Amino acid sequence: MPEDGKLNYIELPGGPLDEVKAFYGDAFGWTFQDYGPEYAAFNEGLDGGFDAQSDAVRTPLPVLYANDLEAMLEKVEAAGGEIVKPIFAFPGGRRFHFRDPAGNELAVWSGT
Repeated sequence: MPEDGKLNYIELPGGPLDEVKAFYGDAFGWTFQDYGPEYAAFNEGLDGGFDAQSDAVRTPLPVLYANDLEAMLEKVEAAGGEIVKPIFAFPGGRRFHFRDPAGNELAVWSGT
């Protein structure tokens, strides 16, 4: 089981997914699981995915894990993090996004 607060996933901007998947497949032998026309997941040492949505974060998005998402949100806020996307559902679970004191955006997810 994933541990609270540990890096668990990385989400990258996808651009044209066919081109991105071809590049990583040809260069590194990566394989992908498609989740619709705008998302392709990979498992290449660290789970991750390419997000081609036009409103997606345009920088890499590190994603941490939490067994209790609401409790982790409270901890992030208490430590001085700014919630930039409250808890929402996505295929596979729920998550929220926050900005740390240095201005970096991260997400925390849970499968429950």
